[in-house]
Amino acid sequence: MESKELKIEDHIIREKPYYLPINDEVDIFIAAFNAKIPVILKGPTGTGKTRFVEYMSYILGHERDGHTTQKESIPIITVACHEDLTTTDLVGKFLLKGDETIWVDGPLTIAVKKGGICYLDEIVEARKDTTVIIHPLSDHRRILPIDKKGTIVEANSQFFMVISYNPGYQSVIKELKQSTRQRFISIDFDYPSRELEAEIIRHESQVDENTAMALAKVGEKIRHLKGHTLNEGASTRVLVYAGKLIGQGISPRRACDVSMTSLLTDEREVQKAISEVIYAIFP
Repeated sequence: MESKELKIEDHIIREKPYYLPINDEVDIFIAAFNAKIPVILKGPTGTGKTRFVEYMSYILGHERDGHTTQKESIPIITVACHEDLTTTDLVGKFLLKGDETIWVDGPLTIAVKKGGICYLDEIVEARKDTTVIIHPLSDHRRILPIDKKGTIVEANSQFFMVISYNPGYQSVIKELKQSTRQRFISIDFDYPSRELEAEIIRHESQVDENTAMALAKVGEKIRHLKGHTLNEGASTRVLVYAGKLIGQGISPRRACDVSMTSLLTDEREVQKAISEVIYAIFP
């Protein structure tokens, strides 16, 4: 099957994503973009890191400094990192097309050339020899060496590097090297307050305010189990899923069970503890 050529115009956010700022992350991101300082987003799964980057790609194009700066969002190319991700996957490769060999740019190269946010999601999942390629892009040089072509590409002025990871999943094997870390600034993400989370749940799932607040309370209580019996707490994302199921007519208890109890752990005793939290809030 012939691979589809990646086009920067296919990665423009057309509609403003919903995102509720928690702290000063919007101001920090804009300042970093203007200063061309790459950003690391750190935080548990489901706390809005990806949504935040999409939101910022829109904001930077439409509402920066309180007025319209250009006609459309800054493109965002997202790469889901994994252990088989190679430098070639990011930079590009030679392919046979008919009787000739052609070069096809990878997602990183396209963002560098055309200008846009390159978002490497869960960067610690990628091989260390792959992540080294971003070093000359994430310091003062802002260049991308393409060894297979023997060329160097200077980054477009609108190119911006963003990476993310979940510190809770880190280990000796999956750890971001200091030589990579210290080319970035870090914005920490965490679960929002109960009130803000309830507003997010209400907006995203369209449940009523009381149900949204109850779901936020469930999430807060389950997170208190983290570290004692759970490796990871209930994310805002799964609370939204529960709300959407409730909106489809599923009972609150059952919606929470399938969104959290059976999902967060396979241990019966821990599932029982989660169920007790849910049933206390949704009697």
